[in-house]
Amino acid sequence: MRAGFPDFRLGNVLATSFTGTLSERHGDAVERIPTPHRLIDWLAVNGLAVDSCTTAQLDLARELRESIHAAATAAAIQDALPVSAVQVINDRSAQGRAAAILTPEGKRRWRLSSASCVEDALSVIAADAISIIAGERDGKLALCASPTCQAAFFDTSQSRTRKWCDMNTCGNRQKKARFHANQRKNPRSAE
Repeated sequence: MRAGFPDFRLGNVLATSFTGTLSERHGDAVERIPTPHRLIDWLAVNGLAVDSCTTAQLDLARELRESIHAAATAAAIQDALPVSAVQVINDRSAQGRAAAILTPEGKRRWRLSSASCVEDALSVIAADAISIIAGERDGKLALCASPTCQAAFFDTSQSRTRKWCDMNTCGNRQKKARFHANQRKNPRSAE
């Protein structure tokens, strides 16, 4: 990891983890892939290692990220999918070369060839977004309850009632705020 950048917020779903590279969208936004090298880092952490990335490829990645976020948000609130977002997702999915492989543990992983580029990695992310937005996987799209975040996430909890994109950040912050508000209302309860 390169020093001086905010940590990645990693999840179990590639597409929504990718949208999490821009967090606090409705507050003080935090860009987690501000440079091409940082995108290379994120892709490597997610099993999609590439050797290089240009500024133009970073722009393609951010366009895909925002398109996935827009489509996932619309799906989460059961609204019509934005046509432009669907087009970007489909274009990125069709433009890459990657192979699905089966691991000895029975899991699907993606393999990029040694000559793969950022567009190949983006096609994997787009394909993952298509599978969750189309409802092909067990879970549901939801929006983070944090008013400053509202990130789209894929809820695979048994009850499908998860409120936070990440309990360690948004959920913890909201619980702390609620605790402090209760302490101000009832100062004697702390004694």
